[in-house]
Amino acid sequence: MEMSFRWYGESDPVTLDYIRQIPAMKGIVSAIYDIPAGEVWPVEDIIKLKQQIESMNLRLNVIESVPVHEEIKLGRPTRDKWIANYKKTLQNLAEAGVYTVCYNFMPVFDWTRSELDAPLPDGSNSLKYNEKTVTTLDPLSGELTLPGWDLSYQTDELQQIMEEYRGISEAQLMDNLIYFLEEVIPTATAAGVKMAIHPDDPPWGIFGLPRVVTNVDSVRKILSAVDADENGITFCTGSYGADPANDLHEIVKAAAGRIHFVHARNVKWTGEKSFQETSHSIHDGSLDMVGVMQTLIQEGYSGPIRPDHGRMIWGETGRPGYGLYDRALGAAYLNGIMDTIHHKQ
Repeated sequence: MEMSFRWYGESDPVTLDYIRQIPAMKGIVSAIYDIPAGEVWPVEDIIKLKQQIESMNLRLNVIESVPVHEEIKLGRPTRDKWIANYKKTLQNLAEAGVYTVCYNFMPVFDWTRSELDAPLPDGSNSLKYNEKTVTTLDPLSGELTLPGWDLSYQTDELQQIMEEYRGISEAQLMDNLIYFLEEVIPTATAAGVKMAIHPDDPPWGIFGLPRVVTNVDSVRKILSAVDADENGITFCTGSYGADPANDLHEIVKAAAGRIHFVHARNVKWTGEKSFQETSHSIHDGSLDMVGVMQTLIQEGYSGPIRPDHGRMIWGETGRPGYGLYDRALGAAYLNGIMDTIHHKQ
């Protein structure tokens, strides 16, 4: 696998110079963050980002992400305009030499947590999700805003969008996703771009909004609906693994050959629909990271992998979940697992 690291651009306190010092680090996962959702990414901007990364002897191997416009997810009559823009962005990425795109189809909100700095017994802190807390929150009040959320909507506009989603069933949202894929995947195939849909995080409904990328059944449905190699998934251990009912090995096997990107992180189950993120170690979380990595290798996965959300340790502050130290430890831990598995083969 190609060890990679998420980088949020020049404003990221975790610099490329720091990232490249992590042993066996090869890839950078990034995006162009100042272009509104739905707008076409110019080729020259992509090339500039790519060259900046390559100047540090690293490689821009995954775009995370090219956001899907809400009108596409809602299935509005105007969606074809935004889908055409998406296709053009994929073509521009291919022209610039970038061939893997991670994206999600979560309505309105990206990953959601109830706490950004919940304490752990070792004195560090991490992201936490508590279902009881989330059910008491009103996302329109401004009392909860998280990194990754699109905050460009005005409150009344956001209210309208949420009301529309509440009238959409999970089956309808899945239909809208399949419509998007039927339109986009032929362009991705022609350009040689691999599309890797990220699971919903957490993998169940929140704020009364539907969710459709949650388990092995949804993975099978998405992959079979548009049966092309370029239509694949991002296998995120922490997102799928937040639900104890999900068998991570089963998901890997169901998507074998169609996993285009891996997010590796561990979580500790703390109650019904509740969890806290931990170190990557099998000694701290509820997920068998060693076994999952072994299954990925057995099923032939060799693409990009990144240590996902880390704890804040050693007094580090910064973007929640995206500090340097614990993600670097995670990369070293994952490399150790992979080295051991390959050495035994």
